[in-house]
Amino acid sequence: MKPVARFIATFLILFLCGEGKAQDVYKLWEGQEKLYYKENNLKEYEKVSSFDVVCAYDITEPTLTVYKAEGENSRRAVILLPGGGYELVAIYHEGHDLAKILAGQGITTAVLKYRLPKTESSDKPHLVPLADTRRALKLLRTHAGKYGFEKDKLGVMGFSAGSHLATVASLWKSADEEENPNFSGLIYGVTDLNAENRKWLEESLYHRKLTDEEVARNTLLNLVSKDTPPAFLAHAYDDDVCNVRESTLYAEKCVEHKVPVEMHLFPKGGHGFGVGRKEDGTDQWVPLFVNWLKTSI
Repeated sequence: MKPVARFIATFLILFLCGEGKAQDVYKLWEGQEKLYYKENNLKEYEKVSSFDVVCAYDITEPTLTVYKAEGENSRRAVILLPGGGYELVAIYHEGHDLAKILAGQGITTAVLKYRLPKTESSDKPHLVPLADTRRALKLLRTHAGKYGFEKDKLGVMGFSAGSHLATVASLWKSADEEENPNFSGLIYGVTDLNAENRKWLEESLYHRKLTDEEVARNTLLNLVSKDTPPAFLAHAYDDDVCNVRESTLYAEKCVEHKVPVEMHLFPKGGHGFGVGRKEDGTDQWVPLFVNWLKTSI
């Protein structure tokens, strides 16, 4: 399908079906100071990305869209952090599309449209996505009774850069326990501070060279400990954007520290398969995650 046609089709689906299931949209920082924010002229917009999916750009007003669990409520909840290299957010492909599926399986699911780390809108852009993630965790916990989940069964699931964000949220512990996840889902994500990943962080997240202290803090594999939350990982061997070792190394660290972990690797699937595809088998990861969440958390 051509990009324009795909955009129109996506719009029509969202317009016609988007309100079919109950959703609540919260402005993340309403009534509070928006951390690390500075005035700017950015205007959020959506367009088809080079990956042929509709994405959000120039986000400065973060929101949390909650899909309430349907049917038998598992009393578990997860916040989705879509990917996009910290330059855009694949808000449908790795967000709303999956949220509808998980809600249908009895899991309260929220999609975080987090602010992008831009120098135009923040003096400390590298702290912006994490600040939004922590705020989302705390905000959703305040509504645990409304959505019927247990506060100590709320986690984060990220994709690619969003998976890096989920990993950081899991390993950089907040002093406020309500800002920490109880589990993580890491889907074709970044965990290793190799030369390529360091260059990416310096160009897209920090917008400057990392200090020695920041290098240590971003060597995430060294931060895994017995206190790391349980993790579910999925990756494809033929991923040419984020090497499969990003997942296997993290899983090995979890095993080393006796952290519960489940990992599923697919021979084909590439990078950014989202909810997965039947033809290459990547569609298996979603029911595997649902089973893991309901039986292990």
